[in-house]
Order: sequence, then structure tokens, then C-alpha cells
Amino acid sequence: MKLSFFLFLFSAVLFGQAEYPKDYFRPPLDIPLKLSGNFGELRPNHFHAGFDMKTLQKEGLNVYAVADGYVSRIKISTFGNGKTIYIDHPNGFTSVYGHLQRATDSIEGFIKYTHYKEKSFEIEMYFKPNQLPVKKGQLIALSGNTGASEGPHLHFEFRDTKSEKIINPMFFGFDVLMQDTKKPIVSNLYVYPLDSKTTVNHAQRRIPVNLSLQKDGTYLADKVSANGKIGFGIAAFDYDDVSFNKNGVFNVDLSNNGKSIFGYQFNTYAFDEMRYVNALIDYSFYKKTGQRIQKLFMNPPYNLSIIKSDESKGVIMPSPNLSNVCSLVVSDYYGNKTTIAIPVEYDSLSTVIEKEPAAANYVVKAAKDCFFEKDKCSVFFPAGTFYNDFDLNFDVKNNVLIAHDDTVPAHTNFTITMENSSYVNNKDKVFIGRISGNGVSYNTTREKNNVYETRVKTLGQYKLVLDTVAPVISISKSIEGKRLDDQKVLQVRISDGLSGIQSYNGYLNGKWILMEYDNKTNLLTHYFSDGIAAEGDNELKVVVVDNVGNSATFETHFLRNKKQ
Repeated sequence: MKLSFFLFLFSAVLFGQAEYPKDYFRPPLDIPLKLSGNFGELRPNHFHAGFDMKTLQKEGLNVYAVADGYVSRIKISTFGNGKTIYIDHPNGFTSVYGHLQRATDSIEGFIKYTHYKEKSFEIEMYFKPNQLPVKKGQLIALSGNTGASEGPHLHFEFRDTKSEKIINPMFFGFDVLMQDTKKPIVSNLYVYPLDSKTTVNHAQRRIPVNLSLQKDGTYLADKVSANGKIGFGIAAFDYDDVSFNKNGVFNVDLSNNGKSIFGYQFNTYAFDEMRYVNALIDYSFYKKTGQRIQKLFMNPPYNLSIIKSDESKGVIMPSPNLSNVCSLVVSDYYGNKTTIAIPVEYDSLSTVIEKEPAAANYVVKAAKDCFFEKDKCSVFFPAGTFYNDFDLNFDVKNNVLIAHDDTVPAHTNFTITMENSSYVNNKDKVFIGRISGNGVSYNTTREKNNVYETRVKTLGQYKLVLDTVAPVISISKSIEGKRLDDQKVLQVRISDGLSGIQSYNGYLNGKWILMEYDNKTNLLTHYFSDGIAAEGDNELKVVVVDNVGNSATFETHFLRNKKQ
């Protein structure tokens, strides 16, 4: 029976690897591959969906189609991946190229045509196979820094065209483009008591466990003593030989007395699984410290497909007169691995360090609908909003609704309602904002019979906010009446201090013009190469509207002798 299972598992692994062609795709850049982010890396509210490829700290590098196919989709967004091209290939996979500066040739022509047709910077287009065919190695775009990019680079993905699941690029032969002889680093090991009665090393809270390097290169953890259910967590990262960035680990496996009980490997997963990163990590610790501990247990279970576990779900129960030896192996795609032995024993000694106290006055049952109301304010959590039951701090003070704090992750939306008794004369200028530091963040808000409602995914403090202030439009240097013959672009800066920018439109001589919005610099940019500017005098008008309808208009005029 064991031999049959082993053969089945071995065949499944070989079959899984055989699914992905190793020599079909070329690199999208013609410079050596260096990563600033790898597949599966832990990011805020998501796992990283591909490779972030370094572009020599600059924009404008050539980006090539990795194989024959056709451009199936183009998305231009202010946030996310910014300017993005999708290419479907005949072998059933899709390649994705994000944060682009601009596309090239006919592809850019389609993009520009659609901007002006829809009179919008943010657009999304889908194409048929015969509209934009491309060849392997064809120049399709220039690399950039658009969208939510924090610096010039190319975001690159592979997807299964039919299911749209994202796939680790390493499986397509990209591993041969880099060298990696370095073991992953486990910087910290933690042990957790998993119920209210358990003590671990005489504590009722998460505690670190010291590691000692052994002569054979493995690590030995200090002995863990516990009298109830426990689980482990790690802070871990990986280096390769060329990139010098801390990247995510590829594979984690935890065994108890020789039996694998919990692990995960970043092969492929679906986009609707992304937010489970908040269940995988110790979210409260992350929000308090900025450091991510990867939990090696599910208590309770959740539906993340990369996780493989036995019936214990990674939970370990020490027994009297029986010692456990746990083994943790953390490895990268190249097979470099770090191994940690963790001795576990039963301990009946009393608690020394008690559980951290929590400020709470209600209990949320994750599997049930929960509704809380006070002073004409309410919060409703549908069943399944949270991963775990928890003690909720709910209150209303000075017209501020307190729905706990952002140390408990929500997986799906919940609803907040607040009755307006303060801004009855400006009902259409009111929204429910989340208090964030010294400011507030806007949430899409609906109003009916003077009751405001919003759906959000973040716990914290919320209040009704009145916004009657128009956005601000400015220009760094006046162009009023000046000649701009040699100038290639027009730029204005826009901002809004409360509800935020909803729309922006520019016009030259009464005709709509494309103005590209960079949210990192708050700049709107129009390129004269669009050919809209007229000979002689030109009237520029920019209109910006915020999320509650306040608008601002900027007008000026300039001279131009020739179109560019």
C-alpha cells in the first residue's frame, strides 16, 4: 500500500512538471535576469503573482513577446499593474507584462485609439486572435514604472489561459536564467499555544524558540514543553546568487515523528485565493511589527490550495511519557534547504507568562452572522467574514464607530451603517471614512433615508465625513500666453485632501485630450505627439471631480507654432 502511494505521488510530481514546457518561452528582457520579487512572495493582502524583474533602475528597456501568440487583453490602470499587456499562446498559457511605460507600434495604436474613443485614461480591451498577432522575440513594449510600482521594473506572469490560474515561471525553464546556491534563511521560529488552556514553555502566548547551528549545517531548536495543542510559525526568506533581494521561500514542510503533517509549495494558485495570505501569516503580529510569521498550522482550516496537510492540520498534541521530534524543512526551487529539528515534550508545570489581555466586550463567531448596534450605528459581519472566532471591541464614542482594530483580518466584506444627524444640509457631500492616523480614507458610500452604508474589509474606527472642498489643480510653472514649440508634454498636478479623485478630464480648444495620471506624483501628463494641439493659440482646460462630486476647473492658454 505504501509503495503504491509512493509511486502515485512520484508519478504525480513528474506529471506536474511535464505539464510545463521548459524550452518554449524566451525571457521578456534581453538583460540578465535579476529579481526584486519572486512568485508567491508574501505581500499586503496577496501572494505575489509572478516575477518582478529588475530593469537596471530605469525605464524604457525593450520588452519582448516570450513566444508566438496574440495580444488577448490590454489593461491601463492608475493602480495595480498599471499599463499591462496579456498574450495568449497556442500551447494553452498566457504571458503577462505589467508596469509598462508604453506599448509599441500597432499595439500602442490600438491603445491610443481606445483612449480617445472612450475618453478615458483607464481602459480595458479584449482582442480576437487575428487582431494583434505577435511573434516570439517581437518588441511589444518598453518597461516602466506605472500603476502601484514602487520603482522601475517589469512585472511578469504566466497563467493557464483557460482557468486563469497563475503559475510559477520557474516551471517554464526560467530557473536556468539565474544561479542560486544559497539556502533559505529561517530568521525566527515561534511556537503557539492553540487553546486557552495550553501552556508552552510555561507561557500562554506565542514565544520565540532559539536555534543552534549544528556541525552538519542543520539547526537544533531548544526543547519545547507544552501541555496542550501547539503549532509552529517561522519568519523565513531566500536569497539567490545574483539579485541580492530578500525573496519568498518556495517550499515548507513540517513533520512530526517522521510523518509530514503540514506544508505548502508555491506552484500555482487562483486569484480568489490571494487574500488567504492573511490566514497563512500571523496577521496581528504583522500589523503591529511589520514582520510576517508564516504559520505552520490551520486552526481552523481554510481553503488555500497550495497547502498540503494530514488530518492534524499542523496541530501538535504532546502526550505524557511520549516525546515528539518535529522536523522543519524550508527549501527553494533549486533544492537548497534549511533543516530544523524541534524536540517537543509534555509539560504539566503551571503558567508563568499569561495570555495577552484583549480589550473586548463582544464575541464574534466566524461561522455565524454577527450584528452589533449602538447609537444609530451598526456593523454586520456575514458568516465567513473572518478566519477565526475572536473577542471584538465594539463601541460608539463621539460619533465614531469603533469596530475593533486592524489586527484581525477580514476575508470578505462586512457592512457598516451610520445615521446622519450632523450634516442634514449637505447629504450628498457625506461619506463614511475610516480614521487612518491623522486623516481619513474614503469608502464608497450609499445613502437612503439619511442612513449611510458602506462595505469594507478592514476593521477599525469609522465616522461620517463632510467634504465640501474642491480638488486642487496646479501647474509648476505658468504657461499662460507662452510659446511651447519645443515642449513635448503638458503637465498639471492634481490632489484632493478628503474623499479623493474620482475623475479627471483635459481639453484643448474644446476637444478631449488624453492625460495620463500617475498616482505616485499626482501628475496629469498630455503628450503633444497625440497631435491635438493647434497652430497658434491653444486653450487648455482641466476639470477634476472628487468622490462626492466637488469639482475644480483649471484654464490657461499657450502658443504653439507646430504640431509634434
